[in-house]
Amino acid sequence: MFEKLKEIWRETRDFREIEAEFALVVPEASRRDELLKTFRGITGNIQCPHNESHTLTFAVEMLRFCQENAGVDGVFVEAGCFKGGSSAKFSHVVKSLDKRLLIFDSFEGMPDNQEAHDRSIFGYSIKGWFGKGEFCGRLEEVKNNIEVHGAPEVCDFYQGWFENTLPGFDQPVLGAYIDVDLASSTRTCVKYLYPRLVANGFMVSQDGDFPLVIEVLEDDRFWEEEVGCRKPRMVGLGTHKMIRIYKDV
Repeated sequence: MFEKLKEIWRETRDFREIEAEFALVVPEASRRDELLKTFRGITGNIQCPHNESHTLTFAVEMLRFCQENAGVDGVFVEAGCFKGGSSAKFSHVVKSLDKRLLIFDSFEGMPDNQEAHDRSIFGYSIKGWFGKGEFCGRLEEVKNNIEVHGAPEVCDFYQGWFENTLPGFDQPVLGAYIDVDLASSTRTCVKYLYPRLVANGFMVSQDGDFPLVIEVLEDDRFWEEEVGCRKPRMVGLGTHKMIRIYKDV
């Protein structure tokens, strides 16, 4: 019970913070209310393990990027989509921006792994959460959910394990949403997607409360030897669920 109350407190804090940013990016209250109503409707119809502040963070970053970088070509990427709830939400924003959303997932759940996850940085247990096959949404199920609740006309799907689908991917990326839970999957996604970011592009990780993921993102050698750059500016690393990673120029 105490852990649930702490989670509610964190989400209330995080939502207020991103809601304030949302108001700066979209001054019209009616437009903000419309998008939040759409997001909440999707949450009510598709199983969504994320909180409202999580997907709103990426939505705000997409909107802000396109306001500040008008005319820049590229796509938005989602890595890890579960049942497609977040994809449906993002697709509405992407459609309003006249862009495309590329969705990468195995559509088989978690890969086999030996990662020893124990507790989040907030103290609650995550032991046993990420076993093989967990968080599985089949491709047809995801497509159907987006067809009913999202904007399928702006979505493309890339089925397979990240280490197989990302190395050959070569499109310019405006922003990427990473919800992959595992440190190994985070490493693969960042290794191949960060170099594809355009100038001032960004990544958002939903896995910022997992110590093994934090270890990857904090590792200077990983950035320099595998990604090929110095460790970039990050907001929320080690303190928040959502980590924002920027490609500043």
